[in-house]
Amino acid sequence: MKNLFLAILLIFTSQAFAQNKIVIKNVNVFDGKNEKLNKGVDVLVEGNMIQKIAANINVDSCEIIDGHGQTLIPGLTDSHTHIMWNDDIEYLVYGAPEAYSGVLASVNAREMLMRGFTTVRDLGGPSFGLKQLIDKGVTEGPRILPSGAFLSQTSGHGDYDPKEFYLSPHFTGQIDKAYLRGWTIIADGPDEVRKATRDVLRGGASQIKAFGSGSITGAHDPIDVTEYTLEELDAIATETQKWGTYATIHAYSDQGIQNAINAGFKSIEHGLFATEETFKMMKDNDVFFSTQFLAFSLTPEQAGMKGESVKKYLIAQAGAEAGYKRAKAAGVKMSWGTDALGSLETQRMQSLEFTARSKYFSGYEILVQATSNNAELFERSGERHPYKEGKLGVVEKGAYADLLIVDGNPLEDINLLSNPEKNLLLIMKDGKVFKNKLK
Repeated sequence: MKNLFLAILLIFTSQAFAQNKIVIKNVNVFDGKNEKLNKGVDVLVEGNMIQKIAANINVDSCEIIDGHGQTLIPGLTDSHTHIMWNDDIEYLVYGAPEAYSGVLASVNAREMLMRGFTTVRDLGGPSFGLKQLIDKGVTEGPRILPSGAFLSQTSGHGDYDPKEFYLSPHFTGQIDKAYLRGWTIIADGPDEVRKATRDVLRGGASQIKAFGSGSITGAHDPIDVTEYTLEELDAIATETQKWGTYATIHAYSDQGIQNAINAGFKSIEHGLFATEETFKMMKDNDVFFSTQFLAFSLTPEQAGMKGESVKKYLIAQAGAEAGYKRAKAAGVKMSWGTDALGSLETQRMQSLEFTARSKYFSGYEILVQATSNNAELFERSGERHPYKEGKLGVVEKGAYADLLIVDGNPLEDINLLSNPEKNLLLIMKDGKVFKNKLK
């Protein structure tokens, strides 16, 4: 009986050992950095990490996946998501029943993963719980670097209550549902923004997101307005530095962008109206430019704009192309992000960002943006980065086993990634296979 038990234990142990190792055979590897593919090699995955890339890897007791000579790339990343924002913001904040936004977000998260996005930087919204459940394997989705609640001044982009006559939290003692539900904190003056920054970091934010100018979707802020003073922004940036992380800013206006750079912010979101001088400031201060291309190439209706947002969207769209060209000429570090929000239908357009960028960049440049460039930006979260065990955005020993196999070569045809359902043959995140059409 004892021998039988030991035999069964040995079988189960060997099976578990085999399942812990995967060799992906015969692939051409884009490593996230170099334009030249490493052709005809194998990739050894142990657990959730890449252990070896070489020709003819032979390992006993492992799972074999034949790549059939296709292109293997790092898992895709998105530097500007709102994974929780899948309906009108006023409804999500002030009208939706409890759990409504969470269920929508779990659907969105799984669909993002099945589009090949294995890591995202979420730039505002109550995504802490979703992140925890994905990390625990309860639900499927990408790794999330959460920002938590937005920081906004009164009448700023995050002041979502659409009513012109309302009970101000500052002057009536009312508690704003946007704060209760984790969407935004209205804070004015250095002392308030300092406290608000600490509040969001307390909740587990990887980085802080502040609003520094007018917006397209805001209820009360014209797009040309500069929001937050240099003193307020400096208080935010100083607090993030104490926590070993950084702050990023939503900013369209040139003055708002300059204020953020001077305060020590490390990433600019949108930034379409930055001048040549300001783009030079970005480069000189090693600030990432995190803008979007698809978002400003659609009609207002396609982008989900309504009411006053249509006019503001058209203003931003009119300045977009010149902003892209100034950014490229300045040589600033460019991340890859989409800022898709408002509905699951809009979120499902995420992969079309690859095609939208192809007007301005080569397939290689775009792939670098969507992999190793974004990973470099994510690393600015320092000690607040939740995924420090391995590297992201690259295919090399010691990196997380976040891997995709593409039917074709996206360096030559980046549009392949705009149709992930057809062209992604394998999706692996954290060493676990979520899709495999190679069998």
